[in-house]
Amino acid sequence: MNAGRLIPIIALLLALAFGAPAQAQTDDATLTALVNALPLGNFKEREVAATALAATGDPRAVPVLQTLTDGELYVIEASGQVVFVETSGAGVLATDPVTASSLGEFAKGDVEKVKVNNGLRRALRTLIGQMTLLSENRGTRLAAALSVLRDASPDTLELLDSALAAEADPEIKTVMDVARAAIVLKTDASSAEKAAAAQRIAERGGREAITILTGALAEAPADLKPAIEAAIDSLERTRAVWSVLQNVWYGISLGSVLLLAAIGLAITFGVMGVINMAHGEMVMLGAYTTFVVQEVIRGSFPGLFEYSLAIALPLAFLVTALVGVAIERSIIRWLYGRALETLLATWGLSLIIQQAVRTAFGPTNKQVGNPQWMSGSFELGGLDITYNRFWIVLFAIAVFLALLAVLNRTPLGLQMRAVTQNRRMASAMGIRTPLVDAMTFGLGSGIAGLAGVALSQLDNVSPNLGQNYIIDSFMVVVFGGVGNLWGTLVGALSIGVANKFLEPYAGAVVAKILILVLIILFIQRRPRGLFALKGRAVEQ
Repeated sequence: MNAGRLIPIIALLLALAFGAPAQAQTDDATLTALVNALPLGNFKEREVAATALAATGDPRAVPVLQTLTDGELYVIEASGQVVFVETSGAGVLATDPVTASSLGEFAKGDVEKVKVNNGLRRALRTLIGQMTLLSENRGTRLAAALSVLRDASPDTLELLDSALAAEADPEIKTVMDVARAAIVLKTDASSAEKAAAAQRIAERGGREAITILTGALAEAPADLKPAIEAAIDSLERTRAVWSVLQNVWYGISLGSVLLLAAIGLAITFGVMGVINMAHGEMVMLGAYTTFVVQEVIRGSFPGLFEYSLAIALPLAFLVTALVGVAIERSIIRWLYGRALETLLATWGLSLIIQQAVRTAFGPTNKQVGNPQWMSGSFELGGLDITYNRFWIVLFAIAVFLALLAVLNRTPLGLQMRAVTQNRRMASAMGIRTPLVDAMTFGLGSGIAGLAGVALSQLDNVSPNLGQNYIIDSFMVVVFGGVGNLWGTLVGALSIGVANKFLEPYAGAVVAKILILVLIILFIQRRPRGLFALKGRAVEQ
């Protein structure tokens, strides 16, 4: 851009800066002239043009600047008009960014992208933040405050003070206050003001506060450095504590997944003495039931998608419980007391089920969507918690408590415990032991199906899904104590937490190997696990 073109823009910038109120509406011709100046000259001159556009305070300038920041703003080479474009076949559809009117279709060679570099992007983000701090939309103001905090440009201090005075939302006001403190550290304010600003940033906490203070430390005067260093040390100690707690949460999250996968196995293996290598396939069938339910809902009842998991839960339990009963009646009933034969038979069955699912649904991963209430995350103190993991932890606890209630407070649970402790005596008392065996195996398989519904929100739904959890499930059951549900709970959480603390140092694979070795050594000392339980499996 030559000086003749630059002078009018600077003059307009000054006039607008002193005469145009925030969020004002500029006439189309003036705004179009400012927009069309964006591609002219070098990057510094483009920054001047963008500043002039932002100074209008016109809300229509925000999408233009944002599109330029994203590198998606174009100019028609023949006329020099800046446009929004949308791909249409071999060409592009052009739209006027000021009036939003369609300008027709152009060949791709007729338009050229307006180039930006990192320095211009930083300036554009600052300008966008300035324009949106006073928006009527809460989300826009919060995003703008976060943008100002990230860039911490001294140019925004005056506007930020105005926005702070007008802001009523406590969350946004806190972000603005911290952003102001970050800016003060970059100005020529007094040491006392900078010390107060550093303290304010330290009170916010988090990794971002450490980054801001670390950047300010290099340019801080000598009398201010001790205060900043003390604030950084305090933040680092707090961060270390929250890091430990975050690992504990990750471990509990992993433990809840292991609990869901293993709790059904605690019944079929721990209570019945059956080494069920097809247990993982019950988990996989539960996940595929969820997939089928969501496909039906997407095709016929899209308004019910938010309830898809609630619909899938009873169906997955029913499907896998029926499959479990069929397996027990057709195969397992002939193999009680022969652990090796049940292992071989169920291993072969697992291959058959995998191939059947692969034939029916294909070998590729299937998409299972997350309902809105299981998407996103939230912060709890210094913890970052995703909603899907949070709900799965609660679900695992609910399943565990429900299973305890079934075993301790229902006729089926009473009969299961009677058959476990003394099969012949239970039969002599009139208990139909074959029916109890079938119901017990069906219950364990049904719970595995519930685990599949939960795991469909975390893992890829594929024919191999169950194989990822079968070994871990056996480790949990054996470590906790064969047939003891409380042992299964403690074992799952212990293995989950230990795994997450080892992963940062040893890696995921080596951590799992170390856990396996430690469990083997533990079993050498306590063959019955943490909580020994007398029963058919133990006695045999």
